Amino acid sequence: MTLIKKLFEQLMKRDIQRIFLAAVIPLFFLFVLYMLKILEVGMDWDFTRLGIYPMEKRGVFGIFAHPLVHSSFKHLAANTLPLLFLSWCLFYFYRGIAPYIFFLIWIGGGVFTFLFGKSGWHIGSSGLIYGLAFFLFFSGIFRKHVPLIALSLLITFLYGGLVWNMFPQFAKVTTSWEGHMGGAIAGMLCAVGFIKYGPQRPDPFADEENEEEDNSVDETEEKSPDEKEKTDSIETEKSDNEGLKAE
Repeated sequence: MTLIKKLFEQLMKRDIQRIFLAAVIPLFFLFVLYMLKILEVGMDWDFTRLGIYPMEKRGVFGIFAHPLVHSSFKHLAANTLPLLFLSWCLFYFYRGIAPYIFFLIWIGGGVFTFLFGKSGWHIGSSGLIYGLAFFLFFSGIFRKHVPLIALSLLITFLYGGLVWNMFPQFAKVTTSWEGHMGGAIAGMLCAVGFIKYGPQRPDPFADEENEEEDNSVDETEEKSPDEKEKTDSIETEKSDNEGLKAE
């Protein structure tokens, strides 16, 4: 019992460590966002021109900087919880490939907005939120792994309503539906492109194959010397008979 208790405690410690480690990058990213907004308001600056302006040179830099800029504290606060939760899920469940997914959704959504967005400055991390939500949903479905499918269902329950703001018919005039659409497409492409990387569904027959191998090894080891001699003599007789038939 004490051994089982120690193993359970070790597993709990590992899970707690993983939970906190997965939150490090999301929390640091949010810290940067709030510091930039405080600096912008405190110094009476305007970071809007760090966003994306589609199909113009002045908007190219925004592909890399647009998620860092928000129009107001209200805009930033609205994105805080979804960004924290979704990015934490990414770094917890897909920790081996999470940095690549995060970066590709960031850049991919920005490129789509730059190419297809309407005229005007596009700012905010909403596209990143859409990309993370769509990656987590489709990746869980494609991998057919029970914990990831459960995560996909949770994402659907919490953020299924986000879909409507991807279309101009339902989005507000001031909302960058192109950024939402771009992030969603980038997330889906990452789910397809990284399907062979990261967590995978375990093989249900792997344990059975290992058991069969172990049983076969045990059977050979359990044979007595007399049985081995009998089998060897039978094999030699068979080979002699085959030789005579051939002559």
